[in-house]
Amino acid sequence: MDITITESTVEGTAQAPPSKSYTHRAVLAAGYADGAVVHDPLVSADTKATMRAVEAYGGSVSLAADESTVEVTGFDGRPGTPDDVISCANSGTTMRLVTATAALQDDLTVLTGDGSLRSRPQGPLLDAVEQLDGDAESTRRNGQAPLVVGGGIDGGAVEIPGDVSSQYITALLMAGAVSSDGIDIDLTTELKSSPYVDITLEVLDDFGVDAEKTDAGFTVEGGQSYAPGGGDYNVPGDFSSMSYLLAAGALAAEDGLRVTSAFPSAQGDAAIVDILDRMGADLDWDRENGEITVSQSELTGIEVGVEDTPDLLPTIATLGAAADGVTRITDAEHVRYKETDRVSAMAEELTKMGAEVEEKQDELIVYGEDSDLVGTTVEGRADHRIIMSLAVAGLVADGETTVAGAEHVDVSFPDFFDVLDSLGAAVKR
Repeated sequence: MDITITESTVEGTAQAPPSKSYTHRAVLAAGYADGAVVHDPLVSADTKATMRAVEAYGGSVSLAADESTVEVTGFDGRPGTPDDVISCANSGTTMRLVTATAALQDDLTVLTGDGSLRSRPQGPLLDAVEQLDGDAESTRRNGQAPLVVGGGIDGGAVEIPGDVSSQYITALLMAGAVSSDGIDIDLTTELKSSPYVDITLEVLDDFGVDAEKTDAGFTVEGGQSYAPGGGDYNVPGDFSSMSYLLAAGALAAEDGLRVTSAFPSAQGDAAIVDILDRMGADLDWDRENGEITVSQSELTGIEVGVEDTPDLLPTIATLGAAADGVTRITDAEHVRYKETDRVSAMAEELTKMGAEVEEKQDELIVYGEDSDLVGTTVEGRADHRIIMSLAVAGLVADGETTVAGAEHVDVSFPDFFDVLDSLGAAVKR
């Protein structure tokens, strides 16, 4: 599906979609439990992959007709061996989290995904499972899916790098809680994207599981049970997805845009509020009521490190292309290992639109003062965050911007273009 956005303004009120990160963790935590009801989940291609994995391990998942709740009957910490291969589709979070689940069962589980997912690194997590005396192999022996994992781990100590993916840490903590001995994690390199592990610790706590940071890394005791208070869990709004709405407001909301469900949480991507403020956006956050109001503003480029907020790079790059001055995005090398190489993708696609961009291995530099955005056809790269960021750029580009392959927004924000349309943006399918 191609989407065409014509230069236009937005206004009104939009509700932030539920958090993808919290939904993944809550659904799997409910699977580790006897069960739970997850309220206000994000129902997307990625989170459906996690739901299918819970069912493959012996749980059951029932989605309400209006998608307001997911009722999970769990496998109570004892996953069974799946009857078939688990397909994680394009969801890296699903694959990494449920790879550790596979290590808990005695037999072998096969996990795979689409072409993009089969190119993403899983080697450090496979090595960690082997350190715990589990079985973990890449079928192509390149550290990438398809994976074959099992062995019935009891727990123990692992050494693992922290600068490839924080999802490895999340996977081990979640599985370690129901292992017999627990897992001690020693980080051999600095942890990137650490707020995502903070999200994991928050969800674990809400499900009655104790895990904590240590001087060396993290630890979780074994023999614990997952059980949320009252059997219910509420998913907060998603700041990663919210970033596109807030950016649209800062660039194109002459009369202001209000975003609801913006309550504070452990999400690192809430940093988008501070980033917009530093760039000079007219913005106000009512934290108590979970509302952010933002208006079209004259923005100025800044330097931003994304070591802890990799998903914000496409949004920041778009803002930089429309701002005065230079926007320098640093600590970005790990952003190359997402659904696509997001550093190169944003450099190449914004250049097509007339932006002056310099790409380095660990940085993306956008020269806003030398950029004059014009509509053209850009490629979404089968990456939801690239698609949404380029669509926002289209709001302020001269003429029409066509984003090819726009259907992939279903990964995290399925009704993104409907929301843009409801806010007054000129969107044509």
